[in-house]
Amino acid sequence: MVFQPLDPGDEESFDKMRDFFSPTQVDQSVRHALQLCWMMLPRDKRNAAELEREFRRIVDRALANLREDDQAFGDS
Repeated sequence: MVFQPLDPGDEESFDKMRDFFSPTQVDQSVRHALQLCWMMLPRDKRNAAELEREFRRIVDRALANLREDDQAFGDS
């Protein structure tokens, strides 16, 4: 399947995007992010505990930003 850009006039556009970005795609993206985080850690901090700590810090910050943006720009 080839992903086509979203067409605002196509009511099924978001459903097509959801079909393209399956759970497998999300899993692969998270694993790539973990790998990049591992590579960015200083050599003396490359262990599972440090990777988890840093990755959770990054994810927590991203989620906090998402909530803040939702309050500023969301419909709620």
